[in-house]
Amino acid sequence: MSDSWVEWIGLAAGTLTTIAFVPQLLKIYATKSGRDVSLRTFLIFAAGVVLWLVYGVLIGSLPIVLANVVTLVLALTIIGLKLRYAQNRAPGEELRLP
Repeated sequence: MSDSWVEWIGLAAGTLTTIAFVPQLLKIYATKSGRDVSLRTFLIFAAGVVLWLVYGVLIGSLPIVLANVVTLVLALTIIGLKLRYAQNRAPGEELRLP
């Protein structure tokens, strides 16, 4: 298998795993509620994505770098929207790490 096919497989994998977060982002934005999203999970996930991004840079892998830059932006946007819409929670419900 040539290196170009390996890069294309990496780009396809990165694209699919990255766009998987778009529906969640759109749902949070449309409902103005991040109640169903675990803040703790997304914070841990974002930290992992940062490490994948650093790893991709260190080994010079364009598919890993591109996928993780976009994924990090999406994850941070989801975290930001969850925090922004925290005031839309039910009366008496506190913003807490589940």
